Amino acid sequence: MKLGTALTPLATKALLLGSGELGKELVISLQRFGVEVIAVDRYPNAPAHAVAHRSYVIDMTDGEALKSLIAQERPHFIIPEIEALATDALAEIEAQGNCTVVPNARAIQLTMNREGIRTLAAETLSIPTSPYAFAESFEELKTAVENGIGYPCFVKPTMSSSGKGQSMVKTADELQAAWEYAKNSGRVDTGKVIVEGKIDFDFEITLLTVRALNSDGEVVTHFCEPIGHIQENGDYRESWQPQKMTEQAVANSQQIAKKITDAMGGLGLFGVELFICGDEVWFSEVSPRPHDTGMVTLLTQVQTEFDLHARAILGLPINTQLKIAGASAVILSPIEAKGVIYQGLEQALSVPHTDVRLFGKPEAFVNRRMGVALAIANSADTARKNAVQAANLVVITTS
Repeated sequence: MKLGTALTPLATKALLLGSGELGKELVISLQRFGVEVIAVDRYPNAPAHAVAHRSYVIDMTDGEALKSLIAQERPHFIIPEIEALATDALAEIEAQGNCTVVPNARAIQLTMNREGIRTLAAETLSIPTSPYAFAESFEELKTAVENGIGYPCFVKPTMSSSGKGQSMVKTADELQAAWEYAKNSGRVDTGKVIVEGKIDFDFEITLLTVRALNSDGEVVTHFCEPIGHIQENGDYRESWQPQKMTEQAVANSQQIAKKITDAMGGLGLFGVELFICGDEVWFSEVSPRPHDTGMVTLLTQVQTEFDLHARAILGLPINTQLKIAGASAVILSPIEAKGVIYQGLEQALSVPHTDVRLFGKPEAFVNRRMGVALAIANSADTARKNAVQAANLVVITTS
């Protein structure tokens, strides 16, 4: 792999589609190798805009706008960081052969819509999943639940992230509201929702899985130590690494993760979400990019998930070694405001072996993730307590 110098005619250029907190860390990892990074988002002053060489604000679901920007910048790599994209435009650009879509356009198309990835996992690859059905109307949803899915169940948009539009439905009286919420709150209304039956599991994990080249130029799959996490309303609140698991559960998890990522192809890091009960493992979702629960790796690993993604994309050697146990806890906004003020950082950083990352988002919403507290310790349990304590000490106000 030859790398040019940023801001020169020989620059190696990466175009980042989506510029949130995960994209911000990826920009930094890419720039450590001299890559020229262009950050794109749907709103100005997104977190990655602050650290990229250049930034743009466009509607990334507009195929013509996306193709125009790519033609203008002529990047070597296009790195999607969100689901709401004009994927047909990415497929068209990839077919021209002038740049690499990471990991590839097909993987982006599959994972932007829960229907594509669930069908691939359950029906094509025969990977264990929760019972599920897709519905294009409330009547179809009701029939699917009453004829097999049962209660409790989870109703979700087929295209969303960070828990948007997701509901846990315990009784028939709640189903109509869940249908309307899923239809109105997803990234894009695809005309369908997915309903999933509840699995009795012990815990859920993210298995960060990396497809990278070895010294012979062959694709090899690597795994990080499992990351445990807690979600509320479909959005993560805490994560920790490593999650204790049986050896058989680890082996089963790695087998499933390799199977799904091999089917997707390409190079880079994938966040594979799995449900674990004893030795049994069920597939939940996969993201072909760094995962929010993986922010814990900012302190725990030799190479963070962002370093791993950048190195794999560039064809460089990687190292998934765990350094020390650690945890993350999100810092949520209790208010809706522009230009908020953060207080209590000195108290938060006084908690042993902690760090705080504020994302620099220009606008706060109630329960919007505005930062993360990180902690390391001799055990994940201790790290969790310290991370939560630090997160709770950060106060977001308007004055």
